[in-house]
Amino acid sequence: MKRLLISALSISLISGPVAADDEADVEVYEMGELIITGSKLPQTPGNVTQKISIITAAEMGSLVLGNGNLAEILSYTPGNFANVLSRNDANWGSSGGLAHTYKGYMLNGLPIDAFVDLQSLDPWAFQRVEDQRGSASVLYPTYLAMDFAGNQSPLAGTANFILKERVRSTRTSASAYYGSYNTLGGRFFHQRAAGNLHLFFGGHHEDSDYTDYGTEGSWLKMDDNPEYEKTKMYMRGTYFLNDRGQRASLYAHRTWHTGDAGRINRDFGHTYTTLNAGYTNPISDKATVQAKIGYRDYVRRWEEDGIWEDPPSRELRSEDGVDQAVVPADLSVSITTREADVLTVGADYQLAAYETSRESGEISPGNDATATVWGFYAQEEFRLNALILRAGARYNIISHDINLLQGAPPNETSNSWNKALYSVGGRYNHSDDLSVYANLGTSFKAPSLKSVGGTVPPDGKGGHLPNPDIKPESGTSLDLGANFRPVAGVQVGVRGFNIVIDDQIVQRVVPVAEGDPAQSQDINAGNTTTSGVELEVAHRLAETVEWFANYTYTNAEVKEHLDENQVGAKINFVPENALGAGVHLTFSPGLRATVTVQSYSGIYQDINKNAEPLDGYILVNARLEQHIRTQDGYDLSLYLEPYNITNQTFEMPWQFQDPGFSVNGGLMVSF
Repeated sequence: MKRLLISALSISLISGPVAADDEADVEVYEMGELIITGSKLPQTPGNVTQKISIITAAEMGSLVLGNGNLAEILSYTPGNFANVLSRNDANWGSSGGLAHTYKGYMLNGLPIDAFVDLQSLDPWAFQRVEDQRGSASVLYPTYLAMDFAGNQSPLAGTANFILKERVRSTRTSASAYYGSYNTLGGRFFHQRAAGNLHLFFGGHHEDSDYTDYGTEGSWLKMDDNPEYEKTKMYMRGTYFLNDRGQRASLYAHRTWHTGDAGRINRDFGHTYTTLNAGYTNPISDKATVQAKIGYRDYVRRWEEDGIWEDPPSRELRSEDGVDQAVVPADLSVSITTREADVLTVGADYQLAAYETSRESGEISPGNDATATVWGFYAQEEFRLNALILRAGARYNIISHDINLLQGAPPNETSNSWNKALYSVGGRYNHSDDLSVYANLGTSFKAPSLKSVGGTVPPDGKGGHLPNPDIKPESGTSLDLGANFRPVAGVQVGVRGFNIVIDDQIVQRVVPVAEGDPAQSQDINAGNTTTSGVELEVAHRLAETVEWFANYTYTNAEVKEHLDENQVGAKINFVPENALGAGVHLTFSPGLRATVTVQSYSGIYQDINKNAEPLDGYILVNARLEQHIRTQDGYDLSLYLEPYNITNQTFEMPWQFQDPGFSVNGGLMVSF
């Protein structure tokens, strides 16, 4: 096991409360071997060329997630902007100066959905999050997501959510909380080891009356509080076959999310299932084989009333639905050549099925399609003392087979693309106090079925407009930066990036008449360029005081387009200026406090040089925790989490807004 101090090699967030079975005054995080996002083998952050930030379970526990979305965890690191529409809706933020569909989100190295899984998975299952910023590694694929904003490419970076694996001791944790909007919740977690089998299981339930989260005159037109219930259940078992690290694991998670959208016939019921299975075998001191397979099932159902009819009616009109299933798989072999060089070769596969339907007396099919991708990759990492060089290539074979578009057979029933990609990088560790790095990589993204076929019925108003002429896109990303420690206890990082995309696929908010339902459409924004710089600093003043601050400047705009109204337009959902800061304080006896501040300039919804941005805002959150008793192995704590302390009711895309200040508090016990 390696002991790592989060230092100049990886500037991390402020330290949160340590886990109940850790010493409260530890200065070094004992994190075990790290399977860094940019590599398939366990490595420390200083041995990969990309910029890596590690967010530990303790740090996650100190952060306030106002909408319960995992994207909010990442928003405290540079370049990650969380724009979660509500507790019942997905994140429409950005990463690395692009929509967050340009960040690859993974669960133990297998891709997950940026919109669904981030609002479904529970953070109590994670040991850490590895946030890799910069040009994408060739080791990880584009995710075949057909719903929401479509396929998701790792061009701007990757975030790998690492599950807890080896159990050190039998432990049970439980909490109960109550808060604003009559929100009531509880969660539990239990871990234990039985011989070579290490397992955990947990659950989380929350229900709330909530509140109207639409802007004034919004198409949401709520008559009453939009009530909801969420229930999550999950488990993981890992069986260690020997002491060399040979092991097999299975993780299963399911979320049930039911409620209404504030009108009598606007109920919804969603079920999300996420499975991961893995096998790792170090077949020798020089070679490791890994096999992984997953299953993601996203079932969404919601009611539509006649509010948009003439005259308007709140009678039930239909029940609409989306069924999406994705099966990702990966097989790789990593071989240590010479003394420390690493060659990784492998293949991955995805199968995605996507269907939409509408039930009004009888079921009417909408879109029906499947997509597959085969990927073959190889990467070599050369370690020449302080210099690390990396070079890799990937070849993708992508095919789409379309049975129905808007309920009818399309003119073209299939399409396919073959694409070669590359990624290179270098890092020079001059000393323990200074390292520099640079990376260059490419990506390719085909349009999703939703981009092509849309979701708007022939007699409907709201939804996603079709675009049968949309084209695939290709991108190139370059980043370079440095990490350094000017004095003991201070970590500083600077990173610049430039991303060029041909025929970039973006989702825009289509302007509609006041009071009409929101509409969206995927278009090719032409040739775009995104450039920017990230600055960050973390300082440990003493054992009781730590603080961090970061700033990101981004200029993302259309450079070339046939439509002159789009040349010079800003890319939507990307703030030009983003600032984050926070402090973690440990008082005696047993009182901890974390306060964070995030400031964002306004974002655009449409891609048009005459478009007006939404107003920027400042978000202030805090978490207070009082450890009040430790007796006979029991740890008892009280906590309070005020969110949006300055009551900023800022507007978001699709006529949503943050409802402002809220607070919840509760009791946590571990034994």
